[in-house]
Amino acid sequence: MCLALPSLVTELLDGDQAKVDLGGVTKAVSLALVDGVAVGDYVIVHVGYALTKVDPAEAEKTLALWAEMQEAGATA
Repeated sequence: MCLALPSLVTELLDGDQAKVDLGGVTKAVSLALVDGVAVGDYVIVHVGYALTKVDPAEAEKTLALWAEMQEAGATA
């Protein structure tokens, strides 16, 4: 099973690469599969590749739900 969460694009790098942030973890990923990505966009990342852009409102909702599930799991 694979779980993909929206990652925030924080910097565009050379060679179809970007730096993304997910909960304070940053990583360089390939943008070769997605067109028109800009700083501030959210993307779904799998094995080092951005697969698709995500609507910012949906990304924020998803990340809020994920944080809520983590909190509930920590207190269970």
